[in-house]
Amino acid sequence: MTTPVQKPEPELAQTSIDSDPGSEPENTATAEDILSESQPLRDAIQGYGAKKILNTLQKAENERSLKPFQAELILMQKYLEETKRRMIILFEGRDASGKGGTIRRVARYMNEKHYRVVALGKPTDAMRTQWFFQRYVEHFPRGGEAVLFDRSWYNRAIVEPIFGFCTPEEYQVFMKGVVGFERDLVRQGTILVKLYFSVTKGEQAQRFDRRQNDPLRQWKLSEVDLQAQERWDDFTTQKYEMLKRTHSNHAPWTVIRSNNKHEARLNSLRVILNSVPYERGNYDLDFVPDPDIVISGSREVEQMEAERIRRGKFTS
Repeated sequence: MTTPVQKPEPELAQTSIDSDPGSEPENTATAEDILSESQPLRDAIQGYGAKKILNTLQKAENERSLKPFQAELILMQKYLEETKRRMIILFEGRDASGKGGTIRRVARYMNEKHYRVVALGKPTDAMRTQWFFQRYVEHFPRGGEAVLFDRSWYNRAIVEPIFGFCTPEEYQVFMKGVVGFERDLVRQGTILVKLYFSVTKGEQAQRFDRRQNDPLRQWKLSEVDLQAQERWDDFTTQKYEMLKRTHSNHAPWTVIRSNNKHEARLNSLRVILNSVPYERGNYDLDFVPDPDIVISGSREVEQMEAERIRRGKFTS
């Protein structure tokens, strides 16, 4: 009887499992291959345009890259709860400088029971008769809580004197008293982080234009916003005075270059995390702020002074 001949089994396609441990499988698919296999993708590109799809993918990747730092914020928040520490974060800067978007990324995954976002409106007539800081103190954190101020008492340092919402005497009283006020806050255990978002005039103009032409963003425009470009130099002068006179060792300013929104958000997260001595969960993350994005308030003052010497005026 003849013994049947066994056919050799077909060779399996080589995968990364049986390849060199240090090598990665080559992806030989071209863009044409991918498109040829996906009619929905071809339809999407035709309908929306390749540029819009790439921008959407980039935004999704940017959001994904923030998540490890947002996870660290949860650990930071847990530290505040366990130690009953209080934390205040001030978000200041010109209109359309990226404050609101950064606040949303900071708070997105945090425990809502232990943080608050405070954005105060115009003071009432009764509030105008109170101690200036009183309406802000009413919103200060209790032990184990973080409060994020979307604009703060520093309205009196920039917006109010420019538009005549306070007298020159009220402005001077504030500028002389705020350093001591913050010193007492920090001395009594509050973690105070002061962020100033710095956007260029051209970028601000583009963002205003998008707001004016986008029905979903038009609500962001106010009468003050519409004058921001006309009063650019006034805002710059007030910014300089604020940073120069209120940057201190116990409550320093951190300036965030915010033309690139993603980099501003990412580096703001780093600054906030570095301000709290919590136990980090992921030591592989890069917690070092980008020096092209993040600079100290004192350094910003030095650069503004040098610019004024070179050009005869402030331009940023």
